[in-house]
Amino acid sequence: MTALRVRSLVVGAIVAMATVSGGRPYAQSNGQPNSQPNPYRATVNWGKVPEGRKLGLQAAVDVDHRGNVWAVERCAGTACTGRTEAPLFVFNSSGDLVKSLGAGMFVSPHGIGVDSDGNMWVTDYMAADGKGQQVFKLSPEGKVLMTLGTAGVAGDGPDTLNGPSDVAIAPNGDIYVGDGHGGMTNARIVKFSKDGKFIKAWGKKGTGPGEFETPHSLAIDSRGRLFVGDRGNNRIQIFDPEGRFLDEWKQFGRPSGIYIDKNDVLYVADSQSDDTRNQPFKRGIRVGSAKDGSVTAFIPHPDPDPKSFAAEGVVVDAAGNIYIAANNTPLTKYAALVNE
Repeated sequence: MTALRVRSLVVGAIVAMATVSGGRPYAQSNGQPNSQPNPYRATVNWGKVPEGRKLGLQAAVDVDHRGNVWAVERCAGTACTGRTEAPLFVFNSSGDLVKSLGAGMFVSPHGIGVDSDGNMWVTDYMAADGKGQQVFKLSPEGKVLMTLGTAGVAGDGPDTLNGPSDVAIAPNGDIYVGDGHGGMTNARIVKFSKDGKFIKAWGKKGTGPGEFETPHSLAIDSRGRLFVGDRGNNRIQIFDPEGRFLDEWKQFGRPSGIYIDKNDVLYVADSQSDDTRNQPFKRGIRVGSAKDGSVTAFIPHPDPDPKSFAAEGVVVDAAGNIYIAANNTPLTKYAALVNE
């Protein structure tokens, strides 16, 4: 048997976990949290940013149909207010910088998604100077095609948002926004039609089914189910397209970022579990199944320092390469060893 190196990228480090959901045990290669095998090896400094340009806070990453990697960060700092740097980077499959976009557009960009037409969706979850609290749809060249929410206005109505963390686009074009980032922000999912018309919203702050603390990340599986990384409640919640609650999974840890590939393989980034929060789970990435909730692999965060930044965003390209976003961390490539 030979080992075949499959490329995989990361902007930091990672976690998730394994337990039971709804009283049902899920099959795993090993029943203990943090104990699944790690078939990945890291190579640092994969992405090539301009000389002298540091990366600021990051929470999301995505891949387009050409295999280009889109990463969003906060203008080399903690926010983009008063800064001139472009916060959106596009890298080719070799890690070369293709272009950067979005200078002067955002307050604090957070979530990112690329649709089937190659358009980019970015959430701006704070407000300042009449900007922010919106979701932007951008062409691959950076032209604004649509906005959701009212610029600079926080609210919980059909045309306002408060703390939009992430966005996901369904195959039929429906738009889902994870609206809330803890604290005094919202705690709901907002659904829009493909042309930006409000359809419905559901959720409120709480710990029960269909309630949220922080709807930090969204993903859609092959059945059209919406997976919500409810980070503050240490769980993934699963809904049908109309917002009906189906299940909750806690075996993937405290989810900051989630991604589901075309084969319903589920990738979850946990940037926050530690000795005081969500024990006994540790930071890292867990890989498993969106079909049955099994957890099959765990990539631990490599830095034992609890103050180090771990991965918040995760995405996987068509070849199986994993890309991770982590705050203030240079791009890192993770290569998986796959048995032939």
